[in-house]
Amino acid sequence: MRILFACVGNSCRSQMAEAFCRALARDVECESAGSNPAQSVAPHAIEVMKEVGIDISRARTKGFRDVIAGGFDYMVSMGCTVTCPFLPGTKEIRWEIPDPYGKGIKDYRHVRDLIRSEVTSLLASLGHLPPDRRDNHQPLA
Repeated sequence: MRILFACVGNSCRSQMAEAFCRALARDVECESAGSNPAQSVAPHAIEVMKEVGIDISRARTKGFRDVIAGGFDYMVSMGCTVTCPFLPGTKEIRWEIPDPYGKGIKDYRHVRDLIRSEVTSLLASLGHLPPDRRDNHQPLA
């Protein structure tokens, strides 16, 4: 199973979604990309993921051309006005996740917690979330 998480800059939401997918999933390959990639992953995104024990400090932003080589079973857009590529045979899922880019750490934490919940639900619905990985955490601050 392959999942692509898509947004505009690939610097916040899609990076967090990819990281949660990698940390939580069983037998799933995941990538993230943006229609107009930023120069780097947002420092606040790195910080709030570190707070939950996931290191994305080495992550790099990517465009769709960087990840389209392989087929994806699902493409998840983060709820932005991103122009996603047409990927034959790929089921598109749309989430409405607010963009924290340029906002404060509190906004990033809120978005992180929304994304963790969405990724957990998606993986569970697809049968790719091991029973010991069910999310029963309370959001941090």
